Amino acid sequence: MDNRGEIKDFLTTRRGRIRPEQVGLPAGSNRRVPGLRRSEVATLAGLSVEYYSRIERGDLAGVSDAVLAALARTLELDDAEHDHLLDLAHAATPSARTRRPPQQKSTSIRPALQSMLDAMTGAAAFVCNASQDMLATNHLARGLYSAMYDSAERPINHSRFIFLDPRSQIIYPNWQRAADTNVAILRTESGRHPHDRRLAQVIGELSMRSEEFRGRWAAHHVRRHVSGTKTFRHHIVGDIELGFEAMPLPGDTGLTLTVYTPAPNSPAEEAMRLLGSWLADNNSRTSQDSTNRT
Repeated sequence: MDNRGEIKDFLTTRRGRIRPEQVGLPAGSNRRVPGLRRSEVATLAGLSVEYYSRIERGDLAGVSDAVLAALARTLELDDAEHDHLLDLAHAATPSARTRRPPQQKSTSIRPALQSMLDAMTGAAAFVCNASQDMLATNHLARGLYSAMYDSAERPINHSRFIFLDPRSQIIYPNWQRAADTNVAILRTESGRHPHDRRLAQVIGELSMRSEEFRGRWAAHHVRRHVSGTKTFRHHIVGDIELGFEAMPLPGDTGLTLTVYTPAPNSPAEEAMRLLGSWLADNNSRTSQDSTNRT
């Protein structure tokens, strides 16, 4: 996989957002490029203009961590962006281009992981892969995302739901934030897993079908999505604000466990109890209907 275009676009967009006055340079009135010039980045990073120009054209093969760190400082990259630059450099090396990691199954997880999810009765928990396929959930997560599971398409994919299903704008009161975050996650994962064919398939489909996705993808934003809060609007229990933790699973490469929990003694905790009761009633009615039909 040739990732020179990814490298070029990432560095160009990062360079374009740094104003000269941020780094002690005169702004001037005849600047023909947004942000810094290549020559200015090179000088600030302690590199020759020729060397930096080669890097920005997409050639990161053999570039040392020290040079990458100097570029990260100059371009004021945050931790997620610095990690992404390292991932792009790793993918650009000949050994990374020839090595193909095993493809993660997109339809199943180990039974022990499903048992762990099922044991979480007060929180919504699910496992997804790099392409945002929802591989497994517990009952509260399935209830929280009930609209997503109404689709006949499998595997259920979080990114496809956000950008291709208008109901996502109901479930996420702050849809713009959810969309921004989702694309940043996909961009981060694409740098980390450059040979993941399923991930490339999802990105390609969304790029063709969603203008909202295309605009965000072109911005090359990345982020660490490990903790925070998220608000859902559920058609049965209303708005629910939940804290979340997202954790990679060391024994299952490319899989992430995400757990949503309500604050103790909060309206969200009561809403989650109501959601559990609604799910139990639904399951009971479904079982009764099946029994009556037989």
